[in-house]
Amino acid sequence: MTAEATLFTTQVGSAGPRVAFLHGLFGQGRNWTQIAKALAGPDGSAARCLLVDLPDHGRSAWTEEFSYETYAARVAATLRAAAPDESWVLVGHSLGGKVAMVTTLTHPHLVRNLVVVDIAPKDYGDLDRFVHYIEAMRALPLRELTGRADAEERFAQVEPDPAVRGFLLQNLRRQGTTWSWQANLELLARDAARGSRSRIADFPDTGAPAYEGPVVWLVGEESGYVKDTDTEQMRALFPRARPVVVKGVGHWVHSEAPDVVTETLRRVLRRQAADA
Repeated sequence: MTAEATLFTTQVGSAGPRVAFLHGLFGQGRNWTQIAKALAGPDGSAARCLLVDLPDHGRSAWTEEFSYETYAARVAATLRAAAPDESWVLVGHSLGGKVAMVTTLTHPHLVRNLVVVDIAPKDYGDLDRFVHYIEAMRALPLRELTGRADAEERFAQVEPDPAVRGFLLQNLRRQGTTWSWQANLELLARDAARGSRSRIADFPDTGAPAYEGPVVWLVGEESGYVKDTDTEQMRALFPRARPVVVKGVGHWVHSEAPDVVTETLRRVLRRQAADA
């Protein structure tokens, strides 16, 4: 197993069934820390949770060209390295949800239960809604920054929402006096270029057979990322997909309703134990 093949991870919990979490675009594995700690329990014995930094994000290595199949292969290598003889509950949000679906389709023996959070296996067209974020991050004068407060103040001029600003700035890291972005902004910028076909927005045809295992499909009621018309395609790939609409929340289901997501995952684990 090469270092490049596996991804940066953080483990929460020391015993119990295996659960892996995949974050969304611009995210990091630590975005799932609150839910992972709740799932692992106070003594860490209820579940062993693996928080994964996807390629081109967080502390994982960068790639030269975006590919869901490449992302899925590295997730699979990481899961095998962490637990060679065990299967996983695989949880993914948004971009991570697509990666989780592709991982499950192409490496079904690794996944015992799949949980997809607010994304569908379809082409979303483009990344135009993210171009503003990418341009703002690339425009931040890293050599001039005097500290994180300075970065926050400068970034506030282009992104007034403090929640969005904080989420994006988590990608900013300092080593000594040098600031850099952990996310591979050059790759994301190329993929989001106006007029180009976005591989990130698309969903690949893996050629793999449908996954017959259990799938929970968590959907934010106020999100708009998942439509009723997406059910047919989801069920074509995942016949046992069970939609669960989380009321009163948008796209960030796990941060807006962490208790609901945690309890949903506990139910998945209880059913898994009962079926063992």
